[in-house]
Amino acid sequence: MKGLMMHRPLLISGLLDYAAEVHDHATIVSRRVEGDIHRTDYRQMQARVAQMSFALEQLGIVLGDRVATLAWNGYRHMELYFAISNIGAICHTINPRLSAEQLIYITHHAADRILFTDLTFVPVLEKLRDQLPADMRYVIMTDAAHMPETTLDALCYEDLLDGQPTKRDWPDLDEETAAALCYTSGTTGEPKGVLYTHRSSVLHALQTGVSGFVADMGRDARILPVVPLFHVNAWGLPYLAPMMGADLVHPGPALDGESLWTLMETEGVTSAWGVPTIWQGLLGAIEKHGRKPAALRHMVVGGSAAPRSMIEAYEKVGVTVNHAWGMTEMSPIGSHGALPWQIDGAPFDERMALKSTQGRRAFGVEFKIVGDDGQRQPHDGKAKGELYVRGNNITSGYYNNEAATAKAMDAEGWFGTGDVASIRDDGYLQLHDRAKDLIKSGGEWISSIDVENIAAAHPKVAQAAVIAVPHPKWDERPLLVVVPKSDDDRPTLDELHQLMLHSLARWQLPDDIVYVAQLPMTATGKISKLTLRDQLGEYVHPDLRTGENG
Repeated sequence: MKGLMMHRPLLISGLLDYAAEVHDHATIVSRRVEGDIHRTDYRQMQARVAQMSFALEQLGIVLGDRVATLAWNGYRHMELYFAISNIGAICHTINPRLSAEQLIYITHHAADRILFTDLTFVPVLEKLRDQLPADMRYVIMTDAAHMPETTLDALCYEDLLDGQPTKRDWPDLDEETAAALCYTSGTTGEPKGVLYTHRSSVLHALQTGVSGFVADMGRDARILPVVPLFHVNAWGLPYLAPMMGADLVHPGPALDGESLWTLMETEGVTSAWGVPTIWQGLLGAIEKHGRKPAALRHMVVGGSAAPRSMIEAYEKVGVTVNHAWGMTEMSPIGSHGALPWQIDGAPFDERMALKSTQGRRAFGVEFKIVGDDGQRQPHDGKAKGELYVRGNNITSGYYNNEAATAKAMDAEGWFGTGDVASIRDDGYLQLHDRAKDLIKSGGEWISSIDVENIAAAHPKVAQAAVIAVPHPKWDERPLLVVVPKSDDDRPTLDELHQLMLHSLARWQLPDDIVYVAQLPMTATGKISKLTLRDQLGEYVHPDLRTGENG
């Protein structure tokens, strides 16, 4: 027997309409590429979204068309999130840090009709124009006074809004209608497209809202999304913030520690979301100023594993860290690190040990771990295997890529993450490594993440990475790559060994150390192990240099 309840589609348009009516006092602040600070609210945003939606239709955009963006975090970019999706088109956010080859590939693969771009990226597009889709049109996200001279034959964003109606009734779309498209960074082959629906996007916002993020942010949340709008829907914040009535402070292109500290201080930011490399930079600014930004009390860290030393540094200055985990294929949040209030009085080390895990699953996300034998492993905190996930906001396959889909999904319809993990009986997830980054030495596995996190805690280390190098006796051995805080006072291998021996066995320690000025990063701000292996392709293990074989 079915119940007798109405069924209304879950649509992205409803989020902004709700915010404009119920959260009309909330504000959106943007540091613009043009150099100034712009302020608006959800009601004004709703009117401009309606105007842009009419303009898109006049440009010939219809249900299912892909409309691309190449832009920083700001109010215009956020308007496009809603204007495109609300009429049934697909908002395809492009990561500007992708290589030229990848950018060319995904605009063709997505068959983008229009590309909206910030002023920053006009020169890039001019150089690539002959290799981009011939029929793709361009819109520069600025006003007439700042329109540059360009060979793109581009339209002006603000001119498109002029004269358009500020109100409209949104189409009553099916909630399974595609809403947004985001490509993985393509570190192993061509980028793969993940196609989100209206339903998945709204459910992700609701799941995030009840899964330990909102409680720590508070009723007066004023959120700075350093996580880009071009990357996995800025972890869902463009949908979550209107729903909960939070203020947003968009940082624009200035993402260095000092610029972020100043913006947080002047705008009273209470919560900030971003990847570990960004927060390492902010720590430097905090040390320089001798304090954190006054209002900052909460931080979400994701994208890659955060070193425990960094989490502790923020907690000690009064910032509650929520160590989250997810993937592009998961919309992206899969777990959160908010601790239950019942352990608020627990010892600091105990709480930090929990915060250094990837936390517990978000509501609506299910986990399983599968061993090398293909069998499901127990959630006892000891058994390890590849992590598989399923849920309403997790992809069922890649866009126009049957081969990648077949490789990623198992027979039961679960998505394989490629992460090696264990799960405790109380739900805490511990990622041990990417499967391709584990080091097999003498038949035993070494986690590069474990070694990296300990090395990063050393006061002379700015960043650390660990990769496997060949060894004739042990098959593979770990090599430590370090960016020192000072070239005049580099950490020695022995100093780092002494620190690691508190947590690791001697056979797990790296045999050598290589110093570099910087580590290669992926388009999403993670350390690129693939590039690092290429850069150190001619490295020879010390045993082979001396003729010793162990």
